Amino acid sequence: MIQFQKRILSNGLRLLIHEDHTLPVAVLNVLYDVGSRDEDPERTGFAHLFEHLMFGGSINIPSYDEPLQRVGGENNAFTSNDLTNYYIQIPSINLETAFWLESDRMLDLAFSEKSLEVQRNVVVEEFKQRYLNQPYGDAWLHLRPLVYKVHPYRWATIGKDISHIENVKMENVVDFFHKHYNPLNAILVVSGDIDPENVLELSEKWFGSIPSGRKYHRSLPIEPVQAESRKEILEADVPLDALYMAFPMMGKEDPDFYTADLLSDLLGKGNSSRLYQNLVKTNPLFTEIHSFLSSDRDPGMFVLEGKLIEGIKPETGEKAIWEELQKLVAERVEEKELTKVKNKLESTLVYGEMNLLDKSINLAYFELLGDAGKINSELDEYLKIGTDDIQKVAKNLFRTEKKNVLYYIAK
Repeated sequence: MIQFQKRILSNGLRLLIHEDHTLPVAVLNVLYDVGSRDEDPERTGFAHLFEHLMFGGSINIPSYDEPLQRVGGENNAFTSNDLTNYYIQIPSINLETAFWLESDRMLDLAFSEKSLEVQRNVVVEEFKQRYLNQPYGDAWLHLRPLVYKVHPYRWATIGKDISHIENVKMENVVDFFHKHYNPLNAILVVSGDIDPENVLELSEKWFGSIPSGRKYHRSLPIEPVQAESRKEILEADVPLDALYMAFPMMGKEDPDFYTADLLSDLLGKGNSSRLYQNLVKTNPLFTEIHSFLSSDRDPGMFVLEGKLIEGIKPETGEKAIWEELQKLVAERVEEKELTKVKNKLESTLVYGEMNLLDKSINLAYFELLGDAGKINSELDEYLKIGTDDIQKVAKNLFRTEKKNVLYYIAK
């Protein structure tokens, strides 16, 4: 059980406080309710660009990293379709330094042409290295628009087109900041070797006077129900043919999400999974194969991906995967197999509760979903799933008309 206190500051900032005196360290985590789904289709990649810009310094603190390093702290951030998250890990005795740094850039981020130029070049280079110049790197740039036709999940967090970042203007950046980076749109989690009363005082001191800003209310297009299967064939200079298969699925807040998550583990997580045992080990068609969920708030994707053994045609691999999926539709899994998958997942969740940073990020995320307390009932949601539930979700997911297939062919 993860114990925490919750407060809401007068400017609307949500504050979660969690004590853990195991080590003399603390984590300050700020989650902003903005991701790539909140971008203009003609100006994509902004949420990720901002992740970089936030480390460019504020008006009062030109160098963000330098004062943090002097007191033994470290920081990082990540962007997803649904959120942007920043965190600092620091010796608890120096916690106020983290408050000072994080609150100042929420209040007064420095907007300079020099910083924008530097970070724009960094992101453009990342786009090239990770997505354009890496084998299979652009697969998601094709798979997402294959699955989504109207919803903004149809582009990756890096952006839909490299030109969107190359051509970004200062006024676009300033508008994006004021729209999304404010107390009403943020969740602050402070955890570790801390005194809750002191944390509350520091929160009021450093964040309490920041203007609330306007609450952003999103109105996103709803993706139509897919009515027929789709396929795309790519050819590139890659070592082996690859196969990607994706099915539209429920969002993170749907009760069936947990069942779909277990289903993906059962199918393609680890060497004991069905796909590995049947299509890599026993009847070798793939050199590797995996299944996973995109885990989005809005309806997401159930994804299967694998690298084919040289000489095996993608059609053969697709047929074999489809047969494995239809087994789950036609036959209930054995209780023993489901229990083994649950046990593995339970150990992963329990280990995550031991890591201070993971706890902080997860508390912020569950609060974003509406209730941080649900972090303590997540495991129960998985453990109560039965074999009937697995078969029901498999029947709903793995339908011919919902199949999206991407063949990635080696030249």
